[in-house]
Parts: sequence; structure tokens; C-alpha cells
Amino acid sequence: MRSKAEHTEAIRRDRRVAVVVNTRSRRGRRHYFEVLDELHRLGFEPLGEFSVVNPKRLREILDKALALGPDLLIVGGGDGTLSSAVRHVAHRDVALGVLPLGTTNNFARSLGLPLDLAGAIGVFATGKVADIDMGVAGDRPFANLASFGVSVEVAQRVKPWLKRILGRPAYPLTALTVLPGHRPFRAFITVDGKRHELLTHQLNIANGRFHGGWQVARDISIDNGLLVAYQLGSGKKLRLLGETLVRATTGRWRSLAGGPFVTGREMHLETDPPMAADVDGEVRLITPLTLRVVPNGVRVMVPESFEDR
Repeated sequence: MRSKAEHTEAIRRDRRVAVVVNTRSRRGRRHYFEVLDELHRLGFEPLGEFSVVNPKRLREILDKALALGPDLLIVGGGDGTLSSAVRHVAHRDVALGVLPLGTTNNFARSLGLPLDLAGAIGVFATGKVADIDMGVAGDRPFANLASFGVSVEVAQRVKPWLKRILGRPAYPLTALTVLPGHRPFRAFITVDGKRHELLTHQLNIANGRFHGGWQVARDISIDNGLLVAYQLGSGKKLRLLGETLVRATTGRWRSLAGGPFVTGREMHLETDPPMAADVDGEVRLITPLTLRVVPNGVRVMVPESFEDR
């Protein structure tokens, strides 16, 4: 595999890219041709340009794009789309270029990418290749977050039209309708032989820096070799609502050193009752579940200012 410097130079020199845009994402359909025009304007002549109309074909289309042999696989969509792309490029000599076309764009925020299209595309011409951590829940790789509790019901109930109109606020508004009927659960997290117990409505285990478009903690990183587990509120619904609203309105979270966080390279999670896991937008796994981090498992294109550890 090439060094990151060699990989960066190859992208800037040869501009061998393939483009996949999920046109079912919040902004994908509206901006698909704008993406292609901007790439051409910057001198990129994609080996292939793919529009994903049916999300069930995303993996097949990603395989087709990678078969063209690009140095940079540019993928546009929300966090679920980008998580699928991470699984495809993991441990390969190809970098992932991120186009933030979703609702919360947590992954793009964790990489320090501009959220406007022109800015994000400009990174492909002026940025660098970095390697970041990849989370694994069970045997399922993920980019950003595994969550348990209220957010799983919210993800299943939030209306696509509401996300298109409101963006990020669609999630806390939907949570207000879910919370009154939600029951707390007991979670047990074992890290480095130590077992942590808590009663909560919501538990998150993060690889990335952002959840719901807001930063988890001031000093968290997607490239520090650690997962971070934290709860919102306790078993009390009012406290969960209060904490959620404070974070949603201020975006302020405490430091990992001073906040209620559990960190580690591997975590074993048990819940009572067993809980479904929302892994970057896909609800498929059930507790008990082991989650771990794979340091430097994925190559991505990032701004020059990104701290590559």
C-alpha cells in the first residue's frame, strides 16, 4: 500500500476518481448534477458517475465504482450511505472522498469538512489523505455511532419529509413524540475488565466526534484509537429531555476528562431488556454486543488542517 503522501500526490496529479451519489439522501437528488459540474470545473474527469436511486443497490454500485480502480472514491449522501462506503474502502489502497448530503452529516463534521458543496469538493483538489479509526459493532464496521434506546425508535419513526424540510431539528421533535411512552433500560458496559452499570433512556457509543450534528465532547477525535460511551439523562424522562434540549441549543459538551464518559478500545455491552442497535442509521443488531475500534482502518480525503494522528 502506498504511503499517505504518495496517495495524496497521485490524487492531485492523476485525478482518478469515481463518483457515487445517493439521490435519495436529503440533498442528493437536488445537487447531483451540481456535484458533477463542480468536479469537472476543478479538472476531475471521473472514471464513472453513479446515481443511487434505489438504496438497496448501494453496495452493488459501490463495488462497480471500485472496480474502475480509482485513487479516490467520492461518495455523496447521509451518514448511512457513508458508513456503507467506509465498509467498502476499509484496508484498501483507495481513499474515501465525502460529500455531505444528509441531514446531520456527523461523519463529515468529524473530519472537519466544509458542509457546503463547493468547499467539500475543493478538499479533493487541495486536501490530503489521512487514515482514521473505524468502529466495529459485532462484525459490522461503522464510521460514526452505535446508539441504543430512544434514538432507535426516533430513527424508525422520523418522517423523511420532515427531515427534508427541517433538517437536524426533525430528530428532537420526533423524540418528543416517542419519549412519553419509552421505558428506561439497564445497561452494563465492560471495558478493560471493569463493569459499568447505568439506568437510562439513551446510550451512545461513538467513534466520531458528532451526534445529531452536535459535538459529543470538546476533546473527542475520530482518530484517537478509542470508542466513547455516554448516556443522555438517566432513567428520568425530564432529565433526558432537558439534557437533549441544552445540547441541541448550545452544542456544548464537557471534556472527556470531566464528563460522564467511558472510553476504551473494546466494549462489551449487555442490556436488560435486550436492545436493538442503530449503527449509523441501520437498525440490525441486538445486544449483547461487543464493539471495538480499528485504529487507522480507513483512508479519507480531509482538509490540510485535519490532525492526522
